[in-house]
Amino acid sequence: MPTNTVAEAIMTTVANYGIDTVFGIPGTHNVELYRPLKPLGLTAVTTRHEQGAGYAADAWSQRTGLPGTVITTSGPGLLNALSAAATAYCESRPMLVLSPGAPTGSENSDVGALHETRNPTGAVGALIVESHRAASAADAVVQIHAAFELFATRRPRPFHLEVPLDILDSSQVFDEPALAAREFVPPRAAAPGDIFAAGDALAGAASPMIIAGGGATSATVEVRALAEKLQAPVATSVNGKGTLPEDHPLSLGASLRFGPVLTWCNEADVLLVVGSKVGESELWGGTIERTGPTIRIDIDPGQLDMNIAGDIHLHGDSAWALGELLAGLEKEHPELTRAPVDLAEQKRTVRECALAESPASAGIVQAIAQALPSETLIAGDSSQVTYLATVNLIPAVEPGQLLYMPAYATLGYGLPAAIGGKVADPDRPVCCIVGDGALMFSLQEMMTAVEQQLAITLICVDNGGYGEIRTNMLEADIEPVGVDLAQPDWAKLAESFGFTATSVTSTADLPAVVGRHIAMTGPNFIHVKTGN
Repeated sequence: MPTNTVAEAIMTTVANYGIDTVFGIPGTHNVELYRPLKPLGLTAVTTRHEQGAGYAADAWSQRTGLPGTVITTSGPGLLNALSAAATAYCESRPMLVLSPGAPTGSENSDVGALHETRNPTGAVGALIVESHRAASAADAVVQIHAAFELFATRRPRPFHLEVPLDILDSSQVFDEPALAAREFVPPRAAAPGDIFAAGDALAGAASPMIIAGGGATSATVEVRALAEKLQAPVATSVNGKGTLPEDHPLSLGASLRFGPVLTWCNEADVLLVVGSKVGESELWGGTIERTGPTIRIDIDPGQLDMNIAGDIHLHGDSAWALGELLAGLEKEHPELTRAPVDLAEQKRTVRECALAESPASAGIVQAIAQALPSETLIAGDSSQVTYLATVNLIPAVEPGQLLYMPAYATLGYGLPAAIGGKVADPDRPVCCIVGDGALMFSLQEMMTAVEQQLAITLICVDNGGYGEIRTNMLEADIEPVGVDLAQPDWAKLAESFGFTATSVTSTADLPAVVGRHIAMTGPNFIHVKTGN
């Protein structure tokens, strides 16, 4: 049926692209965007802060493969969500942010209007790829289609649409075809000659190696097939974690920051990098300095020489480019067979590196992991327990099983991410493991978990404050200041929100306690006290 308001047209178009859940907070100026949600069958998840809405949407996106959708109100609501939008930009994830704006003609007027903000689209546009202010009712719908075209055909990143209040609230009839989802084809620009050259290089390699990044997560079948055909070890970025199941004989896990893995990358006679910029946040100061040929596959042509120069460039989406590469190998090298490679020693080396980084965090995470089903979704943030232990000591069997953001590396992501993951995948067990300092950034979202009746196991690893920064200060010969933080009675606090809570002081008790909690049917909390 024809739609009657611009807000209805916007949300109908969003729903036509498969979105069934939106995250946000209703506000004075955005209520028209909420009016059509129930009739359209969309679920609205109300968080207690717009930042949490964005982080939850980001995790929801990782589980569904669809862009997370966030509705904010104007001014402060939109600006509160900017850290989440910047996270999605940094991690190359799709996110649609919808906000109302000042009526047409009153932009930048400084008249003292409610939520008045000087240049909100400019503020958002400074942080993400696309930020648009709708010029008309028709343009509002056009921009929604443009957002989904970006998500499908370019490096996936956030898209913000501001709709002036006079347009958002206006009556307008749109025909169904104008709102229907469109088909978009990702770039498939790699030349046949380059595909054949890549195939020849890999077929002739004695010790090839694959790095799979976040851009490879949509190509799990192809990555596995190529790795097995070549008997090539696969190391992933943290965003690529699980692209090849980490229990696979050829998987080295999300291990790029470890020195031995960097050495293996440098010594491989051909290195294939799929959908990764191989940046500083992955290498932690290490370097990949190639002497042999490197093949780069990326949907973004600007990434084909990023940080590591590519000798052969395959521009296109990962699944297509790898599929073409496999087809070329079958055609040009039908005789290619490789004896199975035994990576047991390398796998042990990676694990030893992970255990040595932080024995305290490693001990806690290993104890937790004993009680978690293999399909558990794990949420974390820039807590020591996450990046020093969870990333490498809890294996992933598929992409998006670790809900995390290694490059933007913010505190406060873990709990709302667990909420978004559970909303997207309600039948999966979900465990959020964060530090006490991090949890204080998004503590209010405990109420969201209770309201949504989500069976999330939230584990707070309490080291008394900002442990990493305390260490940084001591290493710099600075007397620690501002890092040792007062703590609440965590169990009582969690119970006041409606969580079932347990306190643990011995790592030996963790497997049994986690086992009980992960089986609970409602939100639950475990406080783990550690030494500083």
